[in-house]
Parts: sequence; C-alpha cells; structure tokens
Amino acid sequence: IMRYGLVVISAGFTGLLSFSLLAVAIGTEYWYIIDVNRPNHTGPDDLSSHSGLWRINEGTTTQLKPSLWFSVLALPVNMIICCTCVLAGLHKVVVILLPLSLVLLVFGWIFGLVSSLACSPNLLAGAATYFLFSSLFTLSGVCIYIKYSNQAMEEFQQIVSPENLAYVNVSFGWSLATAWVSYSLEVATGLLLMLAARITQMKGRYDSGVAIAML
Repeated sequence: IMRYGLVVISAGFTGLLSFSLLAVAIGTEYWYIIDVNRPNHTGPDDLSSHSGLWRINEGTTTQLKPSLWFSVLALPVNMIICCTCVLAGLHKVVVILLPLSLVLLVFGWIFGLVSSLACSPNLLAGAATYFLFSSLFTLSGVCIYIKYSNQAMEEFQQIVSPENLAYVNVSFGWSLATAWVSYSLEVATGLLLMLAARITQMKGRYDSGVAIAML
C-alpha cells in the first residue's frame, strides 16, 4: 500500500501549485494574442496586442476591458461598442468564475490540511469531493473564455474585410495554458485526497483485524 504521508504531501503540493498557477493566470495579460503585420504600415504605433481578463494592451497603450481588441485595425467606434455589448455578458461570467475558483482553492487547501492531520477517511473523501467540485468552476471559466474569444473573432470577421484579416494572426497565450494546468492539478489534488481516504480506510480495517486477532 502506498504510504499515506507521501500521498497527502503530494496532494498539498499540487493544491498549492494549482492555486499559484491560477493566480498567475488571472493576473497576467497573455490570454489572447493578436499579431498584426501590415506590409505598408509606416506609423509609429504597434498594431499588435495581447489581452488578459481585465485589460488589453495594444502596442504602447493599455485599455480596460471589455474594449476587446477590435480597435487594432482602427474600426469605427459604433462598431466596437456593438461588438462589446454583445460579448460583455460572457466576459462578466469569466471574471466571476475564475476569481471565485481561486477563493475556493484557498478553503479547499485548508480543508485538505485539516483532513490530512485528522487522518479521517470521511473528511479526506469530503475534501477530495470539494476539490473536484471547485475544479468545475475553473474548467467552466476557461471554456467560457474560449467561447467568448471565438465568438469575438466571428464578430470581428463579419466587420473586417478579408484583405485586412489576411494581416491578422490570433492565438491563445500562455496565461490560458497556465489556467489549464491549474485545472489539471486541481483535479489531481482531488484524486490524491481520494486515494489518501482509501489508504486510511484500508489501514483502519487492517488495524481492526489485528486487534480482533489478538483477542
């Protein structure tokens, strides 16, 4: 049987790392990257941009969300407002779910620590279930962000001419990848705590069997 201490220490490490990576993902601004390479562009401004959950960096300027990234090709203001209003609801959901998941991770880590010290299979199973449940918030937030970005790109393609789109290259950045890794570690933490609960339960049965045999 795998040692109980190794499992709970691994769970604590993955839980802490999951929290750290999600905090980094939320705080950084490389969720979505847009490279604009106009061959005849001679202006001083860089048309490329990268955005996070809270704001967008366009060249040397920074704007608060939800301006999105439609202004990289100098679109009319009324078009930008129209696109922004359509997608604002999805953006609000994302900026609620991911910070909430971060808070849930803090309480989950505390719950897991108490359960590990108590060596209670029921508490450990409860902590495992808690982590698996809270991971759904992270997963939902990331998936909704992807949907939000894809829908924004569809709106973008309807407004911008194909000639201009040929100069635009869009991709998801490392901040989104960090959030995915955080989600994976969150699930791993839940599974490790479930394994710890199983080990504790089996150890309890073994100890009971030994005690009965000694009577």
